[in-house]
Amino acid sequence: MNGTGTQDTHSVIVVGAGPTGLLLAGDLATAGVPVTVLDKRPREISNLSRAFVLHARTLEELDARDLADRLESVGRPLENLQLFGRLDLDLGGLHSRFRHVLVIPQYEVEKALLERAERAGVTFRYGTEVTRLAQDADGVTVTVASSEKGTGTDGAPATERLRAAYVVGADGLHSTVRKSVGLPFPGHAVIRSVVLADVRLAEEPEALLTVNATGKAFAFLAPFGDGYHRVIGWNRDRVVSDHAPLDLDEVKEITRLALGRDFGMHDPRWMSRFHSDERQAPAYRVGRVLLAGDAAHVHSPAGGQGMNTGLQDAANLGWKLAQVVHGRADDALLDSYQAERHPVGRAVLRSSGGIVRLAMAHRPWSRGLRAAVAGVVDSVAPVRRRATGQVTGVGYRYPAPRGAHRFTGMRVPDVALADGGRLYASLRGGRFVLITPGAPETAAHPYDEGRKDRLAVEHWASDRRTAVLVRPDGYVAWASDSADPAGVEAALERHVG
Repeated sequence: MNGTGTQDTHSVIVVGAGPTGLLLAGDLATAGVPVTVLDKRPREISNLSRAFVLHARTLEELDARDLADRLESVGRPLENLQLFGRLDLDLGGLHSRFRHVLVIPQYEVEKALLERAERAGVTFRYGTEVTRLAQDADGVTVTVASSEKGTGTDGAPATERLRAAYVVGADGLHSTVRKSVGLPFPGHAVIRSVVLADVRLAEEPEALLTVNATGKAFAFLAPFGDGYHRVIGWNRDRVVSDHAPLDLDEVKEITRLALGRDFGMHDPRWMSRFHSDERQAPAYRVGRVLLAGDAAHVHSPAGGQGMNTGLQDAANLGWKLAQVVHGRADDALLDSYQAERHPVGRAVLRSSGGIVRLAMAHRPWSRGLRAAVAGVVDSVAPVRRRATGQVTGVGYRYPAPRGAHRFTGMRVPDVALADGGRLYASLRGGRFVLITPGAPETAAHPYDEGRKDRLAVEHWASDRRTAVLVRPDGYVAWASDSADPAGVEAALERHVG
């Protein structure tokens, strides 16, 4: 049975209801863009998630959505992040409200993002699989097989066509959206036969996150908060197919090899094997179709950057799509998504890949290299700051046009404002924030006139003289050492509309 569905061509379809798709959909709906999320899975949030940490930059983005405090109350902060052996990154010196990594299972993040998206009015369609995309000058037609619509005479799910202005593929490693637009996904498996298990422990580990690597094996332990711990491990001498049987004895052996003991593991509720790929699509945009999260890039779990990078993709893309759909910006704004996020994805592939290769080092020369790298990071302040900035995400900045102010493209920390507030609270609702010198009562120009739904005008709590326009994702869109009203208004017209 075939059916034809229509949809507002000022809308966006997001394929995939993982963290990346949920944050993006919530941002779009908050900005007044009609958005539908399609997911082939049933409506449920699994507690068998792989991701376990939120880094500082992601927490800042979630703070701008009024979600960080909720997640902070559920997770557990860790001020030192151990990557392998003797390499520890002290996060206490980060120029951020969040001077730690938050240990929290992915499903808790998904719950918070899902509730926000539902409150904002996102339409969800579960049991709906995308089978084909076709785009033209005016929009994208998405063909889906939907169990929601029943089955045809042959017993197969009913097919339906949906129409939208743009489609975003946030549908993971095996992305149908990416394949439908003909994008390759070059790369390779960096490590095979990694084991995952959720177990109870008879002995509580001393550290919140327990991780170590030897020449023969590595293992990672993290708590779910419900009495179970996630184990991720690898044994150089036991590299088999992802489909090979896995039992608790093997998980225990790997843990003993890497950590020295197995902590009395018992009662596994789930066990699996997987291989970790390093891949990146050459383009994150093909016309009206865009990619985000694992559909655009995948890499090793080392450093816990996977979910974080996807969430930051979504934060970058959401406000741009909203500006374009509402006609406040030219379609070319979407090209900046590729220009800004593709280099970050490439950098994450390199850094996470470097971490996992050093963790796997077993020859004397490679273990010596690992010790040398750890020593340099630990003792050379600029190198330590760069490594910490990359892993936590706070160290990235975006390219700026020639002749732009030196602040353009920089991440803005959570600065204090003259009225006693702070920047990331003012960003809530997906707004731009203009910060100018002077006190609120001396403002000389009603910059937010006609823009109150998407612009907040604030003033520095300090005596800083620079005028700065902060994008909804917390990066500088424009800055000037002169707060000339005409120049400010021109910048607002160009960026905010």
